[in-house]
Amino acid sequence: MPHNLVKDTSNTMGEKIVKKINNAEEKTIYINHLLKDIEALDMMLEKGMFQTTPIHIGAEQEFCLVNEFWDPSDLGVEILKEIDDDHFTSEINKYNLEINLDALKLGDRCFSKLHKELNKLLSKAKTAAEKHNAKVILTGILPTITYKYLVYSYMTPIERYKVLNEAIKSIRKEDIELHIKGVDEVNLHHDTILYEGCNTSFQAHLQIDPANFANMYNWAQAIAGPVLSICTNSPLLLGKELWEETRIALFTQSVDTRSSTFILNEKESRVSFGSNWVNGTIADFYKDSIINFRSLVTTSFETDSLTQLNKGKIPKLRALSVHNGTTYRWNRLCYGITDNQPHVRIENRYMPSGPTTEDEIANMMFWVGIMHGRPKAYDDIHTKMDFKDAKGNFFNAARYGMGAQFHWDGKLISSQELLLDHFLPMAFRGLYSMNIEPQDAEHYLSIIEKRIRSHTGSRWMIKSYRKLLKNYKAPEALKIMVATMYERQEKRYTIDAWQLSRGDEYKIPKKQVTVGDRMNSKTITAQDIDSAALVLKMMRWKNIHHTPILDDDLNLVGLLSWVDVEHYINNPDLKLQSIRNIMKTKLITADQDMLLDEAKRVMKENKINCLPVVKEKKLIGIITNNDL
Repeated sequence: MPHNLVKDTSNTMGEKIVKKINNAEEKTIYINHLLKDIEALDMMLEKGMFQTTPIHIGAEQEFCLVNEFWDPSDLGVEILKEIDDDHFTSEINKYNLEINLDALKLGDRCFSKLHKELNKLLSKAKTAAEKHNAKVILTGILPTITYKYLVYSYMTPIERYKVLNEAIKSIRKEDIELHIKGVDEVNLHHDTILYEGCNTSFQAHLQIDPANFANMYNWAQAIAGPVLSICTNSPLLLGKELWEETRIALFTQSVDTRSSTFILNEKESRVSFGSNWVNGTIADFYKDSIINFRSLVTTSFETDSLTQLNKGKIPKLRALSVHNGTTYRWNRLCYGITDNQPHVRIENRYMPSGPTTEDEIANMMFWVGIMHGRPKAYDDIHTKMDFKDAKGNFFNAARYGMGAQFHWDGKLISSQELLLDHFLPMAFRGLYSMNIEPQDAEHYLSIIEKRIRSHTGSRWMIKSYRKLLKNYKAPEALKIMVATMYERQEKRYTIDAWQLSRGDEYKIPKKQVTVGDRMNSKTITAQDIDSAALVLKMMRWKNIHHTPILDDDLNLVGLLSWVDVEHYINNPDLKLQSIRNIMKTKLITADQDMLLDEAKRVMKENKINCLPVVKEKKLIGIITNNDL
């Protein structure tokens, strides 16, 4: 089972020729091939053609690239060319790449071998990145991603990404909406699917027997929440503290083809956990997917699957693979071919990248062990557990990580208790039943145990970020934190051993400090229709010397400074005054990329004490003498 099979069939948007379905004729051709793929799949299942032994495992490693200032690097295409190894492939955003690892037979020291190969390939990526002043970071969402790195120019210039972006936008017919609420909140519209590219994961593959498909897949669903709770590593987006595994919410919303309406939308998102336990065959599973999700793209076809099958060839099921590549179950079913035999596997997509390769392999081993260590009491889990409990457990884990409680076996149980007392022993049994070397099992599962008793990647990030915010503005705090992550990853410390950021891991070079690094983004504003008396009182209450004024469209239209308005304080006619009459309208503004030295010069030359920071007339912050 060479690595290219993992790549081609689990990430089928990686097909060389993918194009948007533009007309009825193209759709008819594609649907015809899709139906024949399903028919061929049914035939192969009936004839018992699928490989069942030996069982193989595989993995895909997504990773981020950062520049010398710990911001996303836009040199992914050049670095990929420098690497020149077909284990590697591009991702939708220029600052992400992916490694497709060689698949291995499950048994003996396969996890150590996988780990060794992963480190070897990452070393190759690091060497190539260094030539472009870039570094490799393993994390679920890169903390230093900001709005400027989510515009169309940061999309990898490959046709299939453009096609997918256009297809999703054409179905939605409006901008993509993001609304994620945790401790903080992100609520915005966006005009591309590039937020999907913020998510980097470590995707684990486990081959299964089609005859036992429903039982294995349902078990994978049942354990997903508790397994996710110990793997979380993505708590931050745009400097906001959201879910412990924000990827789950972000990925779901960033490629959602559904738009908001006044009518309750009963359709599932293309990224989903599912809506019920599965039953039937793998063909039935794919049939349901075709019914529920509209086809977005197509590809080229030389012949159809039934013709290939009748000639004694194993079909690639290209149409079905393309469709499967645009639906994203957190446990995704993947079809592939090994040694001229079809196989099927579950792709675990919910585990994030990082914090280290050792943590990732431990996560994977833990999952595989539980998959094979299922006690007989949990056979036919769909008859013993309500699906909504499994789904609720999953989203509780995504929101709260190790702080979650789970509905399990008729009880409400803490994540620590469930993992330590039930899942860890189960994982050991499963691994030993598959003849995994005991030393390997004990090494990697001890990492899981130590993490349960200490902290996950997400808790480390949250605590480090909060600590750094006491002394630094958010942009600099995030860069220091990423620098710390890199330092610890390079030393290969597992996350349980990581101390919080000290604060001296990185300092922005003085000549590189921008307005965005120092500005206040939480700014008290007023509208031009507000009462002047109220606005002046607000300024006194909060000891504010500058208040930006916005219009009905929330565009910046004026500025009130204390120097301009203090003589109105005792004016009895103040309540009759309009903000429009006393605010400044001829404004000198800055953008967030302006160098701080330039901002100082502008303020000094114009004898002003603040600069509103704007993006396309919208206020995004303010910088004052105090910030300088």
